Amino acid sequence: MPRNALTKLATTLFVKIFATLVFWCGPLLLLPTNTLVALGLPESSEPFVRLLGWAYLSLCVGYGFGLRAELSGQRPVAAIWLGIVSNSGASAYLAYFSSTDTWQGAHPWVQLLIWCSAVVAALIAICLAWFGVLRWRPAKQPIP
Repeated sequence: MPRNALTKLATTLFVKIFATLVFWCGPLLLLPTNTLVALGLPESSEPFVRLLGWAYLSLCVGYGFGLRAELSGQRPVAAIWLGIVSNSGASAYLAYFSSTDTWQGAHPWVQLLIWCSAVVAALIAICLAWFGVLRWRPAKQPIP
């Protein structure tokens, strides 16, 4: 493996961290309340929305430690299983609530983001299971 090549598991973890920060943490933590309300969230849900943003950020910290371990040639077991459980559960809930019209009052872009998130979360869970559990091999040359 070339010195700067990422493993498929490292790539999966990197994509997960990036997507979570950009599409979930950032908006949930930084968007003003009036923007969240305009997107369809009730104003009374703001404390829970902000807490959810912090929870997603804490998951990114766990994935970051997993990415670091993977890049050093160690198997990041905790990050792999954290991701499988978190992403498969999120995907199932997002798909269920979307198919029962829970987000009916939300802005159409929010509904699209939720459906896309359900699909991406399922794909990430599959990639983590495939590359982290079923097919994991240590990197031939760790990346410092």
